[in-house]
Amino acid sequence: MNPLRPNTEAAVHPALTHAQFVAAWRAGAIRVHVDSAAAAALLSARLLLPFVAIAVIGLGIALVLWGWLWLGLGTGAIGIVAPRLIKRGAGGFLLSQIAGDADLYAAGVRAGAIMIEGQESA
Repeated sequence: MNPLRPNTEAAVHPALTHAQFVAAWRAGAIRVHVDSAAAAALLSARLLLPFVAIAVIGLGIALVLWGWLWLGLGTGAIGIVAPRLIKRGAGGFLLSQIAGDADLYAAGVRAGAIMIEGQESA
């Protein structure tokens, strides 16, 4: 079995509990790899990024129609660029937050965004 690919059992139920994971990670017994595409999808779903982006772009359009051209264009640009920047940094964010958030750890393992190498020895 490839330790970097999530197996179907880990996708349904994490092999390590969050407490075991944190202890093993801090001890250096395991290595954690983050799939950036899966992390971006997970973070997008948890933050409801498409809905937020649509709302911000709509606000930008409304500002343009009310005569606030530059403010509206800037708001619309933020609605387009911000979700892309959030998705780009999703892997690092997920890696920095999983030690403190058990729910995020479990969701990341289920989604296949977090891959643990060396969990058999932990």
